[in-house]
Amino acid sequence: MLRRAHRFGNWAATATKHSPWEDALGIIAGVTLTALGIAILGQLGFLTGGMAGLAFVVHYWTGWNFGLVFFVLNLPFYVLAIGRMGRAFTIKTAFAVALLSVMTAFSGDFIRFASVQPLLGACLGGLLIGFGLLALFRHRSSAGGVGILAVYLQDRFGWRAGLTQLGVDLLVLVTAFLAVSPLAVFYSVLGALVLNLFLAINHRADRYLAR
Repeated sequence: MLRRAHRFGNWAATATKHSPWEDALGIIAGVTLTALGIAILGQLGFLTGGMAGLAFVVHYWTGWNFGLVFFVLNLPFYVLAIGRMGRAFTIKTAFAVALLSVMTAFSGDFIRFASVQPLLGACLGGLLIGFGLLALFRHRSSAGGVGILAVYLQDRFGWRAGLTQLGVDLLVLVTAFLAVSPLAVFYSVLGALVLNLFLAINHRADRYLAR
């Protein structure tokens, strides 16, 4: 029985390595928090940064399903992931992106908000997405797109993932003026600031060494 189990590798956690079960549970929890944050922002007609922000812009322009657009936009980044970050990171990220795409595609069927105050909703949505991305990063995964780039730059050059994502997110949010009102853009930028400052403070490679 033990020999058969070893054929599938070592599933035990160590002080510096998560077990596959820990990775799976951590990724599912991170994706769930991220999907909830996206649902709040979507309910208010706001956006966020990164590929999710671009998916929101396309969704608002065309009415296409957010989850499907998000999944398609992330496909090119897998080339960078598998070439620079390795097979395990790419597999876990592909799983996270697919799960997040499904959750956001059908979230309207399972959760609705009768009333959300815009300021609170922007901050809470950004914070939930920040917690979700932090969980993914700490399990050597990401929500795709800019997250892949941010993790690579932090590993390669020591640039903080949160600050990298903040810069890209602000550029993405500039395009939001083409899809939503200036007030919605303001709240979207506020949510992005909450999200990325949370990551910049909490996601540091020297503070969390598990892989």
